[in-house]
Amino acid sequence: MKRSWIAGGLGLMAAMALAAPAHAELKVGVVNFNRLMEESPQAKAVNDTLSGEFGPRQKELQAQQAALKAKEEKLQKDGATMSADQRAKAEKELRDGAREFQQKAQDFQEEVNSRQNEELSKLQKTLVDEAQSYAQSQKLDLVVPSNSLIYFNSALDITSGVLGQLQSHAPAAAPKASGK
Repeated sequence: MKRSWIAGGLGLMAAMALAAPAHAELKVGVVNFNRLMEESPQAKAVNDTLSGEFGPRQKELQAQQAALKAKEEKLQKDGATMSADQRAKAEKELRDGAREFQQKAQDFQEEVNSRQNEELSKLQKTLVDEAQSYAQSQKLDLVVPSNSLIYFNSALDITSGVLGQLQSHAPAAAPKASGK
């Protein structure tokens, strides 16, 4: 499926080049969206937002997991000296705790994935809009993503220009609190 999309895209580019008048020069740009996703201030802001939103719950889950591990180690260490009732109670508490932890971890992961997809969708739209705006300002006729190309001349790469435009449109970073 992907090959047909790539072949179709390359075929479209070739058709556009052939359809252009002989005296017109087709101006093409190539953009690396992976690099934009990694280096743009907007992407960093999304990562910071998600970390701030989910960091405390992640730490809570890690603490709960550590407590379960400690209970399990205590049961293994002291299990031989416990009465049958004490051991059964400890094993039940451990199973119930593990079940509760697994459910919380699964719910947490689903929520993280949902929010991450939501934020990435917004970010991708922003990146595409900025790439289009940059291409229009540079009077380019065609912009293609670099990951679908076998080869391109690095002179066609507009990623740095788009990144510069993204940085100029990024909100100013909030001042960090001083540790004094």
